[in-house]
Amino acid sequence: MDLGAAPGGWLQVAKELSEGKIVGVDLEGIAPIPGITTFRADITQESTVDLVKNAIGGSADVVICDAAPNLSGAWDKDHALSIDLARSALKMARKLLKARGNFLVKVFQGDMFPSFLAEVKRDFSFVQAHSPAASRKESAETYLVAKHLLTAPVRQGDVMDVQIDSVGKSGDGVAMIENFAIIVKKSNLGDKLRVKIQAVKPNFAFAEILERKDK
Repeated sequence: MDLGAAPGGWLQVAKELSEGKIVGVDLEGIAPIPGITTFRADITQESTVDLVKNAIGGSADVVICDAAPNLSGAWDKDHALSIDLARSALKMARKLLKARGNFLVKVFQGDMFPSFLAEVKRDFSFVQAHSPAASRKESAETYLVAKHLLTAPVRQGDVMDVQIDSVGKSGDGVAMIENFAIIVKKSNLGDKLRVKIQAVKPNFAFAEILERKDK
């Protein structure tokens, strides 16, 4: 799925790399490409999600967004618009991707970039930033490659109360949240704890102890 696909260059690349169904959406018209479905829609609108799912026939394996805002020439404003557009793409990716699906998005560097990067890291198990060469440091475009959409009931940074239900082979305690394993080091069977999620993987998460509730 290509969000902001006009004029269609990424769609052609995707066609060369994949034998699956490819769909592109943009506010602007896209010249017909054999074997690819395209239509006009606004990626910032919730209604576009259903249009895309109908075109794909379900959920997507990959969502890419190389879209850029209409530039004003004022860098701070253009950076903020870029972040806003990337957040819209991330929001759509959460709803369009299959579990463990992948996401690629372009964004302009600036002071809002770290917070957006943190948002992406909360939803994917692997995230890497790649910045192509640019003539001006402050105008650098950055691509975020995010792999394996997380469907876990917890996210990095979450604080919660848990009880250790079992002990793993490593000796670490394990708490279950909605049938999802939270591994807590230095914990014992039966411990009641307040923990903070440190890292989330597709099938389990790691947490650190903030407080022992049964002490």
